[in-house]
Amino acid sequence: MAIPDLLPHAVVAKYAVLVDVGYLYAAAGEVILGAKERKEYRVAADELIQALQKHAEDRISGELLRIYWYDAARDRVPTVDQRVIAQLPWVKVRLGNLNARGQQKGVDAQIRSDLEALARHHAVSDTILLAGDEDMVPAVEAAQAYGVRVHLWGVEPPYGTNQAERLVWESDTVEVINADFLRPYFSRAPQAAVPAAPATPSPAQVFAGRAPLAAKPPAKQGQVAKLGPNRPHVEEVGEHVAQKWILTRGRDNIRDLLPGPILPTVIDTELLIEAEKELGHSLRPYPEARVWLRDGFWARVYREFDLGVGVSSK
Repeated sequence: MAIPDLLPHAVVAKYAVLVDVGYLYAAAGEVILGAKERKEYRVAADELIQALQKHAEDRISGELLRIYWYDAARDRVPTVDQRVIAQLPWVKVRLGNLNARGQQKGVDAQIRSDLEALARHHAVSDTILLAGDEDMVPAVEAAQAYGVRVHLWGVEPPYGTNQAERLVWESDTVEVINADFLRPYFSRAPQAAVPAAPATPSPAQVFAGRAPLAAKPPAKQGQVAKLGPNRPHVEEVGEHVAQKWILTRGRDNIRDLLPGPILPTVIDTELLIEAEKELGHSLRPYPEARVWLRDGFWARVYREFDLGVGVSSK
């Protein structure tokens, strides 16, 4: 009679997707838009990642371990887009350094290290590698030596090839993703001209239509009224947080938020957390304070870009 506890457990096959974002964006930007630089186009990265995940599910049997998203940033300080991507489920963002000439440093080394480690620890049975550099070849060979199958994905080139020939040779399977698959997620960036001041609403204009806050009922006799946050102070903290962001993330990254006034949910939450640290207490019970905080944040950003914002109504 077999003893169930002694029977080996069934092993669920798993796979990982490793994406060289620099290669993916550059190749897709060229074939779809004829763009030579990343600043020439915008990418709906969250939707693109979902599409790649679904594409992988249709081709590889097993369970997705995670998607590794390899990109670069100045001093490895993530951009607004990268911070949003890092919040997506099953996505691990890995950042190399972006030097003053716009060259990525350390990205290939991270891909090679992860590919070899996943294989060495038997974390996956298959790996999808979306890349084109010949530097990947030693890691592909190492992963295969541990029994992992490597499926190479590339982006349709406008002509010739955009992947190293030896990388294609060494991979177990090869697939070229066509431009039509990627086109919905890439769009040409708007012209860099700064919008005229009248076209950009001030925070006061944006929130002018909101209903006034209901007056709080007076405190009962013998009960001390709870004082809420001070509006000028909260706006000042919002400006201070914005100034820190500009200094640490750079004007180019902050410009991605313009023209505002809506912040991505992840960034809006971070703004609240940073402000609460500055104030030393929570703003969660005061929804009006969230508005004042954003008001101060945008006022500082608009001044930085000389967009001529009016004074908020008190």
